[in-house]
Amino acid sequence: MKCGTVAIMGRPNVGKSTLLNTVMNMKLAITTDKAGTTRNIIEGIYQDKEAQIIFIDTPGIHKPTHKLGNLLNRKAYQNIDSADIILFLIDGEKGFGKGDQFVLKKIEENPEAHLFLLINKIDKMKKEQLIKMIDQVKEVRSFDEIIPISALKRQAVDDLISTIKKYLPVQEAIFSASDLTNVSTRFLMAEFVREKAMMLTREEVPHAITCYVENYEEEENLVHIQVLLVVDRENLKKILIGKQGAMMKKIGTMARRDMEDFLGKKVFLELHVKVMEKWRDQEKLLKELGFEDE
Repeated sequence: MKCGTVAIMGRPNVGKSTLLNTVMNMKLAITTDKAGTTRNIIEGIYQDKEAQIIFIDTPGIHKPTHKLGNLLNRKAYQNIDSADIILFLIDGEKGFGKGDQFVLKKIEENPEAHLFLLINKIDKMKKEQLIKMIDQVKEVRSFDEIIPISALKRQAVDDLISTIKKYLPVQEAIFSASDLTNVSTRFLMAEFVREKAMMLTREEVPHAITCYVENYEEEENLVHIQVLLVVDRENLKKILIGKQGAMMKKIGTMARRDMEDFLGKKVFLELHVKVMEKWRDQEKLLKELGFEDE
């Protein structure tokens, strides 16, 4: 059969996680309108009778301002070397800018991988605008394939999968037929909470939040989940809790819906907030919070 790895690369907030979720037809990666939402390497294992494709969602490559940012960039770079195919994703609505050019230079460090240009959000573009963008990017370098898509609307995503299969090596499957992802259920539950916290807050707050599951107990028809939200300043803790706990209640209600949809069971969710000063710049805290360097 055909089998290989496909890294989804691009600057922050171009739709990488949305594409992964659409391909997998399930929510594996959280998505928000905030840049830098993805902080971990999340693999979606797509399988059919013809192929096993390991799609790798990577953190958006960006100019880092703290140790967490450096770590996220390193995680993204590591997947350049191992990929059979790299999907270079750009936001068609925003155009091809300096951030995209920076990512493309990094991608070129793996000359062996097949390189696809994906222009996302074509549902928001005019035909003339799309043609102009393709010509602009083709002046920078050539690509094995150029595929305009809408990850959100699933436009041309099935065509993308079919095209990927043509370039994959013939080899045995890497994962078993029942595998869907490399991340744990506990990780996904924490991410559902972080997504809602990011969606409901503004300015510096979303980027200062991380979450992890302190306790996970599964019964026949009910799952007890305890999630800790971490921020780096006391005033941000107050924002997350909200007046009389209103913000925390809203985050919990929204996150619990996603958890119950994913698990197929009722969820009893407890949320707590803790301040860890400068956690994004302390290696010890980054490791404690699950941001292992590889």
